[in-house]
Amino acid sequence: MNLLGALPARFRRERVLIVGCGDVGLRAARTLGNGRRVRLLALTSSVQRRPELRQAGITPLVGDLDHAATLQRLGGLATRVIHLAPPPAHEHADWREDRRTRDLLRALARRSAPASLVYGSTTGVYGDRQGHWVDESVPVRPGTPRAWRRVDAERWVHAYGRAGGTRTVGLRIPGIYANDREGGTPRARLQRGTPVLLPEDDVFTSHIHADDLGRACALALWRASPQRNINVVDDTELRMGDYFDLAADLYGLPRPPRIARSEAQAQLPLALLSFMGESRRLRNARMKRELRLKLRYPTVREGLLA
Repeated sequence: MNLLGALPARFRRERVLIVGCGDVGLRAARTLGNGRRVRLLALTSSVQRRPELRQAGITPLVGDLDHAATLQRLGGLATRVIHLAPPPAHEHADWREDRRTRDLLRALARRSAPASLVYGSTTGVYGDRQGHWVDESVPVRPGTPRAWRRVDAERWVHAYGRAGGTRTVGLRIPGIYANDREGGTPRARLQRGTPVLLPEDDVFTSHIHADDLGRACALALWRASPQRNINVVDDTELRMGDYFDLAADLYGLPRPPRIARSEAQAQLPLALLSFMGESRRLRNARMKRELRLKLRYPTVREGLLA
């Protein structure tokens, strides 16, 4: 299916800049490059990545989001932008701010604004909802520094759109998986025998296949409403332990041991515990209605079997 067949004829003149062109960015590029009707650009801080990007049909632009002076040439360069770069991981005095996004937007504002800008955010902006259903109308309630920085980026992105007439879209993304993505499946964790929580302590978790996410990024450039946030999640409704049980059964591996939350806090690293501290279920009606995205992998079962 050609996702771009319904786009306007002037699409052939579009220049799409991908900022943070990692695994998902490359998948979005493959969708956008279908039929060679768009010029693809990517910002990279690594000179070594230039051959890889060129091989993918992407023109590399060397620049570093942590050094604002290297971004000045980006103003007016692209007609549409996909921003997938994460906020800074390190803590600083203003730990709730995403300085990378602010500097990028300042650079883009130097000349003519792009028609649309898609920002890759996180479903973590909702915080812990104790397993309740959440849609985009629910106010954000971030519970981690990482989520606070995403909220900051969303607000700056939409303020930029309102000021300059750019259609801005925040895609709120859950756990990304794919069999051909580095670390993109639970297999290694299952092989290590890492425990999961007992059912009474367990949390709901959400997912999206990397291919479906790449397609959503491409479609949002044209189809999303202005200054909009959209949950990009599949139809899976599973607690985290049940997800790992499902994967273990599909892979023919032992199911992981179950432990109480108190035991997990004593045994597991903080990074892993952070994903066990929030429980929510995400509605995706807006994604299906506005992006008109038909999921190739509606649940993790289809995705892990692919």
